[in-house]
Amino acid sequence: MVLAAGHGERMRPLTDKIPKPMVTLAGRPLIDHVLDRLEAAHVEKAVVNVHYLAEQIEAHLRPRREPEIVISDERDRLLDTGGGVKKALPLLGDGPFFVHNSDSVWSEGVTPALNAMLRQWDPKEMDCLLLLAPLSSSMGYFGRGDFSMAPDGRLARRGERQVVPFAFAGVSICDQRLFKDAPDGRFSLNLLWDRSLQAGRLFGIRLDGCWMHVGTPDALKEAETWFEREGA
Repeated sequence: MVLAAGHGERMRPLTDKIPKPMVTLAGRPLIDHVLDRLEAAHVEKAVVNVHYLAEQIEAHLRPRREPEIVISDERDRLLDTGGGVKKALPLLGDGPFFVHNSDSVWSEGVTPALNAMLRQWDPKEMDCLLLLAPLSSSMGYFGRGDFSMAPDGRLARRGERQVVPFAFAGVSICDQRLFKDAPDGRFSLNLLWDRSLQAGRLFGIRLDGCWMHVGTPDALKEAETWFEREGA
């Protein structure tokens, strides 16, 4: 599931006339960075939700064959992250699936992140597995972190006055069980993550690489500089 329906408010003025997934980084739209990485991980189908300037995303993706693209249309109502995935569940089918933000970009370490996530995913223990970026090796992120992680991978949220080592890097693995009794309409995935946290079933995996939080025009420029230096 590729989340591509948002308005990209923080990326204005670049998103005044194009949707954020179509903003280019190192000569390619952000969504192509995501889909190329999914293809490299042998993901066969990507469900992409659309809302803002949806026709531009649809036209760009139409020629793509790998992964197969299926559109989840939210033109009538934007459903946020949780509602968007719930609407797309019939398209995603049975079994585990990635949920991938369309602006999540990183450099790989020794082990490609998506492959590492697939190996670590354990539905007996986990409701959801989140990719976490160490603050010390991230670009464009200036917050105090999102989660701390126990040695066994179980997560805890940052307290109000805390600083924690990890930020959510925009990718998770779950399956349809996460959405049992989920509300209808618009809601955030955070609602379901908090439920899993209480049950001790929300886990994380550390990104072995440099995460780029491409949320603003300034952060995009910083990421461009990194790609020019390190190579895309």
